[in-house]
Amino acid sequence: MTEAVTRRQQLTDAAISTLAQAGMRGLTHRAVDEIAGVPSGSCSYYFRTRQALLQAAVERLAELDGLEHAERLALTASTDIAQIADSAAGLIEQWIVAGRERMLARYELSLEAIRRPELRTVLVTVGKRHQDLAVKMLVAAGAPDPAAQAPVFVALLDGLIFGHIAGTGGLSLTPGELRQTLIDLLHALTQPTPS
Repeated sequence: MTEAVTRRQQLTDAAISTLAQAGMRGLTHRAVDEIAGVPSGSCSYYFRTRQALLQAAVERLAELDGLEHAERLALTASTDIAQIADSAAGLIEQWIVAGRERMLARYELSLEAIRRPELRTVLVTVGKRHQDLAVKMLVAAGAPDPAAQAPVFVALLDGLIFGHIAGTGGLSLTPGELRQTLIDLLHALTQPTPS
């Protein structure tokens, strides 16, 4: 059983790599076998259909996010905006450097989920975790309405990450510029709205 679980994880990790390297069109059972370095037919043995493989990749991304969740909770440990910005900048840098492959796969799967509700359900659950973390960060920072502001905050962070990874907007912030951008953003979100 342990061997089967290990092989399934190996194949779903390879599916994530395949999505990042070749996109949705490049995701085939054969390509996953090659990236995983396993005998031909292994992927189709564990995941009979492409849909099953996509579902497994989404679930594996959710599992990996869950493993990092405890680490991310450290972002809410401080009430100092500069420290919160430092923690958030570190998280963004992790996602655009070490986690780049997972982010690319997530973008591919997010677009596919528009047409496949079963994938969307898992991605929405993961997104809820990110929003819950954002609420805690905004509470710590002193935002006036953290629950309402969290989706906007997450969307802005997603935009920063996408801009760095996809490069479509020419975004290339240095670590110092990223930190200052986050400080400015947190200051804007923590100011009471004029009545």
